[in-house]
Formats: sequence, structure tokens, C-alpha cells
Amino acid sequence: MTKSELPERVLLVFVDGLGWPPVPLDESMYAGMPALRELLQEHAVSIDATLGMPGLPQSATGQTAIFTGINAARQLGRHVEGFPNQALREIVAEHSVFRRLTEAGRTCTFANAYLRGPARTLPKGLRSVTTVMTYEALGTTRERAELDAGRAVFHDVIRASAVKIGIGDVPLISEETGADHLLAVLREVDFCLFEYFLTDHAGHRGDFAWQQAVLHSVDRLVAGIVAGLDQERELFLLVSDHGNIESRADHHHTANPVPWIALGRGAELARAGCRSLLDVTPKILALLQASGSA
Repeated sequence: MTKSELPERVLLVFVDGLGWPPVPLDESMYAGMPALRELLQEHAVSIDATLGMPGLPQSATGQTAIFTGINAARQLGRHVEGFPNQALREIVAEHSVFRRLTEAGRTCTFANAYLRGPARTLPKGLRSVTTVMTYEALGTTRERAELDAGRAVFHDVIRASAVKIGIGDVPLISEETGADHLLAVLREVDFCLFEYFLTDHAGHRGDFAWQQAVLHSVDRLVAGIVAGLDQERELFLLVSDHGNIESRADHHHTANPVPWIALGRGAELARAGCRSLLDVTPKILALLQASGSA
């Protein structure tokens, strides 16, 4: 890679449980999602999420693989669901993309807002992979003040879920406004991560109307990102940890591949050679010249 080909800033949107459908896109759960469907058709490759292990891929080991490049499922001998256990937390703390970027002199952030307190107040058993890597590498998380200032994004983007956790005074916003806020956060740093997990929840619930509503929300978010992205300088990436919502056959994870979407400066370089979740962090490090492969 030459420096002239590389992005100045990289935004990674992680969408939990968003698999590549086993049927044509126009016949899939994504048929009515124009922005997402175009990204999948024109700007994506499918990558393996099974990590070479038997059984259905799971969140804790899949996310560890994405954000460290280490096949933790193979190290532990199994896929691990839900929140990371102690062994996974140790891997994430030492090898996360956040830690490696900061050690290379790059700036990075987790755009998600924590409304019930900073990450350190969560019990260890309820800390997601993203929470662990943010707290361990950056020492702080974005909270209510940043959300109110448009410098953070709530996990459901529009903030409707805040009421469900007992916080009723957060004004609702549109997905388009959420995209604007996310791009503003990106422009503070070299690398910005945002996590969206309602797709996995909706997939497990099996309620088709809710699944479609969640996908429409994701579609509006990515449409807003694409509309506001400076494609001459910035790179937008999207990945998932395993399949789920793309299948109506059952309410469980799938072994389907997942999308690796890349749009903007360095997009072709981002897609080239990416075959599994294990390639995500090495690719980000290379694109931001934070590894020896850039």
C-alpha cells in the first residue's frame, strides 16, 4: 500500500448478527433496504465467521476475533457466546485494535454512549468485548454529556431504548441525525468504532415485523453515513460477528458468511485479501499504517 492510497480516517460500524443471506439479495431479508442492499451488491465481500471450529459461531469469540485478529475460539477449543469470559477479556485487553493503534501513535474512540455510568461501573461479567477493549486501552467511555452534545451515539441510534433502561429524558433523534453525530465523532480521531446489536436481538426474537423495523433503522443509518462520508479522505467499513437476522428459518445464529463492506478511500485495499473475521484488525492496522504491513 502506498500512502496516497490510504484513508485519513476510518469508521467501522459493527452490526451484531448480520449474516450474508443464502438467497439472492432481492429475495432476502434485505430486499426492502436500498442502502444496505446496494452496499452489499457493490461494495462488499463475504467473509467466514466460523473460525474453523465446529458448531455455530458466537458473539464473544467472534467479536474477539474481529477486534484482535486472534482466533480465540481455537485457543479455547470452542465458540463462546454472550459476554467474554476471563480468558477472552485478557486477550482483548492485550491485543485489541484500540491498544495496537494507540501504541502506534494513532487516535481512536468508541462512539457508543454509556448512559448508566462509565464502563468501569459494569460488573466484569457484563462487559462486552467492545467495553473491555475501550476501558483497557482508552481508559474512558463516552457518556451522557457527550450524547447531549452530539459527540456520541446510543446503541440503537435513535435513543428509543433509553426508556427501557430507566432513562426517559433523552430526546429522540432520527437515524440520519445519528449518522451525522457518528461522522462528527469520526472526525475527532483516526479510527472510530460504533456497535449496533439490535439486529442480533431481533433475530433471536423471531418477530418478523421487529426484524424489518430494525433493518430499516440500520438501512437509514448507513444511508446517512454514505451521504455524509468524505470519500476522498475517509473510509467506511461494516462487519458482523455471525449470521442471524438474515435467516427466518429459526431464531439462532447461522454459519453463513458475514459482510465486509468497504466504501471510500482505500476501499479496494480494505476488501482485498479479507477472507475471515481474523483479517479485520490486521487490515485496519495496515490501512492506518499502524503495522509493519502498511
